[in-house]
Amino acid sequence: MVDLRKKDIQDLQKDIADTLISLDLDSKKSKLIVLEDETIQEDFWKDTESAKKVMEEAGQLREEIETAQRLQADVNSLSELFNSIEKETDQNQLIEEYESLKQRFNKFSIRKFLSSKYDKANAMITIHAGQGGTEANDWANILMRMYTMYFDKMGWKYNITEILNGGETGIVTVTMEVTGQYVFGYLKKEHGVHRLVRISPFNAQGLRQTTFAGVEVLPIMEDLEMDIQIPETDLDFKAVRSSGPGGQNVNKTSSAVQITHIPTGITVQSSEQRSQLQNRETAMKVLKAKLLRIKMDERIEEISQIKGDYKIAGWGNQIRNYVLHPYKLVKDLRTDIESQNPESVLDGNLEEFVEAEIRLQ
Repeated sequence: MVDLRKKDIQDLQKDIADTLISLDLDSKKSKLIVLEDETIQEDFWKDTESAKKVMEEAGQLREEIETAQRLQADVNSLSELFNSIEKETDQNQLIEEYESLKQRFNKFSIRKFLSSKYDKANAMITIHAGQGGTEANDWANILMRMYTMYFDKMGWKYNITEILNGGETGIVTVTMEVTGQYVFGYLKKEHGVHRLVRISPFNAQGLRQTTFAGVEVLPIMEDLEMDIQIPETDLDFKAVRSSGPGGQNVNKTSSAVQITHIPTGITVQSSEQRSQLQNRETAMKVLKAKLLRIKMDERIEEISQIKGDYKIAGWGNQIRNYVLHPYKLVKDLRTDIESQNPESVLDGNLEEFVEAEIRLQ
């Protein structure tokens, strides 16, 4: 921007005002009052888990409301200051403040695109190495590092619940629970296949190699119990022994469970908990999240419409290419967003890619 114009500030004022309307802050303020009233009740902490959820929801609402009010106050203040300055050269001294405010608003405004039912949910992200042995396992490990660095930048917390290490290096698969504001809304479009092209460090001939890894993103919400109803006749339940190296407390006994959803062929397994009942509950939550994912991806309105030959996202639907040789480029195939600095992207700088996909929807 060469010169700061009055119209620039007016446009920003309008954009902020429109965004605040779309976020329906009045209803969120009313909701916050209700939650805050709950927190001062004598028996509030009787149910610790429920109390924590109320506190978390209240904190998120409070942050959103305060950030919105601060943006509106700051843009109005900037407008008043601009109008009070007569000389154009002096007005241009406000360019840096304007650009900073616009950047803050752009980061905040992404929330108006995150209005789907599960966008505020925490998420479970699983990374699976594709075919290719050591090379694929290394790529899956690189993706895990990329995402955990992105989580840190976003201020989210994550916990590795299951991990299966590769024979020589890297990982075969890893599952992480991620908690924070709008986690599923931000991550849901990362679901798909990620393709790497590079000179493999594991190839003695120094040949260029193409490798794939699958990323699965599922919402974690109690509401799934109501939204996804599965007849017992559609389930095949087995008690199994946990296989492979997992987390520190992964149970190696037959309390691990495996559940197959017969109509779709989807199979889930849980071995985190010490009792078979707990593992069954965990596996059912994962299964319901997977079925919800199908509903979202295929626009299926009822689970009864899911056909037995449905195939879960496979290697044919890659969403992003990471090319390290013969040139450097990361390109998202859905938005055409590109970066010629793949090292930065793999260091967790995913904002441009993630936000472009959110705005596209």
